[in-house]
Amino acid sequence: MEEIRKRTTGFFVGVIVAQVILVSWQVQTKSGVRVLSAVAFETFSRVQFATAAVVNGVRGTWGNYFALRGVRAENADLRRQVADLQVKLQAEHALAERSARLQELMDLKTQAQLPTVAAEVIAGNPDPTMRTVTINRGSGDGIQADMAVIAPGGVVGRIIGPVGRHAARVQLIVDRNAAAGALSERTRAGGMILGAEANPPLRMDLVSNFADVKPGDNIVTSGVDGIYPKGYLIGRVERSDHGGGLYRTISVQPAVDFASLEEVLVVLEPPQPAVRDEAAK
Repeated sequence: MEEIRKRTTGFFVGVIVAQVILVSWQVQTKSGVRVLSAVAFETFSRVQFATAAVVNGVRGTWGNYFALRGVRAENADLRRQVADLQVKLQAEHALAERSARLQELMDLKTQAQLPTVAAEVIAGNPDPTMRTVTINRGSGDGIQADMAVIAPGGVVGRIIGPVGRHAARVQLIVDRNAAAGALSERTRAGGMILGAEANPPLRMDLVSNFADVKPGDNIVTSGVDGIYPKGYLIGRVERSDHGGGLYRTISVQPAVDFASLEEVLVVLEPPQPAVRDEAAK
């Protein structure tokens, strides 16, 4: 009985749906389009709209993804180009700095009016108790022990033995065992420059308490030691105090920046016997 009722209900619903479809097929809208066609078109248009929205969304997402990948690749390429340009800029800057230093060295060589040879500093001395550097010139270039070494800034030091064929060591003027005859450029007051383990690393001894030596005075070589040519800048007075004995206490800041020393000139004149200060003046 229940089964017959279900079949009857299904048949009845089917008949009603068929009648609705038939009526819709026959009835027309104001525009002349049958109702069934209009409903079907509207339904399918909604489905198509939703499908198009999904497709466009997916297409836009993929497009943005590939565009983003392209932008990232371009950015990476630009970063590489910037890095290359920075390296080239540093190289050009270093080349310009070296050219400027070499020009200063050539100017000094021209002004020196002495036979000289240019050399590069190739090594330093790790022992802080002995301030030396090694240069790439030696006996094959005419270099001998006790020859003076200078730079555009001023006096560097002297060659110490043994001298190799293509290398030599330079004792810097700031070494505690170094010394040079010196005088005040302004007043010609003479004395002796010595290396000191202090700041500044030079001191000027044997200058009378009555001598006129003031902070800021240039101290130059006097030539009395027979090693350094006369008149080359050693440094500038930082302090000059009245000493407890006969001599003043004078500290001198070297003219050469030894921390950045790269090129020097070696004066190709063998050392001469030391002379009295009066004769040097």
